[in-house]
Amino acid sequence: MSYKRLMPCIFISEGKAVKWFDNLEVLSEDVIGLAKQYCEKGADELIVFDLSKSDEEHDEAIDLMRRMTREIHVPMIAGGNIERVEDVKKILYSGAKKAFLNISKPSAVGMIEEVSKRFGKEKIAVSLNDFDGLFKNQHLLKEYCSELLFLHRLDLDSVVNITNMPYMVLTDTMEEEELFKILKADGVEGLSGRYVSQLDFNLTAFKEKCAQEEIAMAQFESSMDFSEFKLGSDGLLPVIVQSHKTGEVLMMAYMNEEAFKATLKTGKMTYFSRSRQRLWVKGETSGHFQYVKSLSIDCDNDTLLAKVDQVGAACHTGNPSCFFRTVAGNTNSEKNPLQVFETVYETIQDRKKNPKEGSYTNYLFDKGIDKILKKVGEEATELIIAAKNPNPEEIKYEMSDFLFHAMVLMVERQVTWEDIIKELADR
Repeated sequence: MSYKRLMPCIFISEGKAVKWFDNLEVLSEDVIGLAKQYCEKGADELIVFDLSKSDEEHDEAIDLMRRMTREIHVPMIAGGNIERVEDVKKILYSGAKKAFLNISKPSAVGMIEEVSKRFGKEKIAVSLNDFDGLFKNQHLLKEYCSELLFLHRLDLDSVVNITNMPYMVLTDTMEEEELFKILKADGVEGLSGRYVSQLDFNLTAFKEKCAQEEIAMAQFESSMDFSEFKLGSDGLLPVIVQSHKTGEVLMMAYMNEEAFKATLKTGKMTYFSRSRQRLWVKGETSGHFQYVKSLSIDCDNDTLLAKVDQVGAACHTGNPSCFFRTVAGNTNSEKNPLQVFETVYETIQDRKKNPKEGSYTNYLFDKGIDKILKKVGEEATELIIAAKNPNPEEIKYEMSDFLFHAMVLMVERQVTWEDIIKELADR
């Protein structure tokens, strides 16, 4: 079954979010805050348009996209002021799931093959605002892009007759009946536009209306009914919450049936508070929401494991995890690669913030970026030379040196391991 997505759109002009292509009235001064607001209201994806008119504005928009992808938990596709292959690279490297080209521009027609082969067809989408572009470029679209974005109102039946590619529709209509018709059309995978981008629009409520129209919307579905779980004497199901990125156990809470259904419906972890005797959404007061990635039940059907995308700290104390106090043993003996990398990274970061006399790390920071880059280059060369030696011990030693200096560079340029891991996962 094909599930439909609701995708609010954000138009960026002069560092602000504006209302529409041809209406530059400011919708929000805080582009990042607006993106987070859409996510909290149930957006399945975001579409971002760069309406910049200069290279400086364009770079500012790219920076906003980069910051946006660090704050939101849903995919983002972006396009707009794309004139060069380098622009596609910047958008994808900002964390966007896809970059879309306006095929009505000759420059886009000229570069679509190159960017598709360089970054992968699955990373390229195309925007269209007339049938002419679709007719003339059918062969290019089919071979070099993975999705189409139709702007404004088009005869969808005619579109289906021309192409069988998946497509999204961005429309300015405010009529619900017309929106339902769009979502029911063959090939439509998502809906965007004025209606779903209203600041006070309830995306979850609209999904319920769509369900009444027998439109299958993107949401979590459970393969088991809550009645199949074995509950405690209090009628509640224990839930262990784990970071899907690092595997770290974050917290433990409880659900009743209503909380379980609310979690599936909204995609936000919702629990039952035993002390307050009511439902509570994690993050409802702090903003530290937990967005569901997966839910698994144990072999006895009596404990749920939730893997989540955690915003901010999981613990009310401000600690990343509620399990931050060691009672026995030594957590430093653990060899989780990510934890080791993050520990070293945090040590380097601390050296930069709190210089220590005689520290080699501080020596590098004091000398500046040119010295850091020189050392990264030297260590890379030594690693290459070591790799010619059949003894792997040399590679281990040189690789460790290289990674250390690379992390110094990361701290200097404010790139985190989370940024790197997200980029690798996206690729």
